[in-house]
Amino acid sequence: MTAPSTYGLSSQARNLQWLLTDLVEEVPGVNSVAVVSSDGLLLLSSEQAPDSGKADRPKGPRGASADLATIVSGLGSLTTGAAALMEFGAVKQTMVAMENGSVFVMSISDGSLLGVHATPDCDMGVVAYHMALFVGRAGHVLTPEVRSELRQSMENTP
Repeated sequence: MTAPSTYGLSSQARNLQWLLTDLVEEVPGVNSVAVVSSDGLLLLSSEQAPDSGKADRPKGPRGASADLATIVSGLGSLTTGAAALMEFGAVKQTMVAMENGSVFVMSISDGSLLGVHATPDCDMGVVAYHMALFVGRAGHVLTPEVRSELRQSMENTP
């Protein structure tokens, strides 16, 4: 997993990074994960590192966490607008199944989003279940202070 260093981060921020790592490493078919703020900025990211021993797994969208964050932010905005037009209430989850993979987007809190890029043969129910667990655990921890801390951490990552 490629992620910013946890050195100097609060226990809440370290816990969120641990939850993200666990989601990627423990859920079959998950390639990469991104947490995006309401303004579209990447807060947390997980990318398949080339030397992680899982070279047979495909990388995330073009292998870049910024690409997944952009996709997650765009899908979140599009589906929120569609739900408002149709007067269906808040969007809970969006899933896009493609020939060579799937993208899931789930609301966390205050407009923040969790995005997952998965293999085409993943068990969508299992992925959605683990995303819901992440959201349940992360929602109350993702305060404005922690979001700011994570954003700074991502900006300082080489």
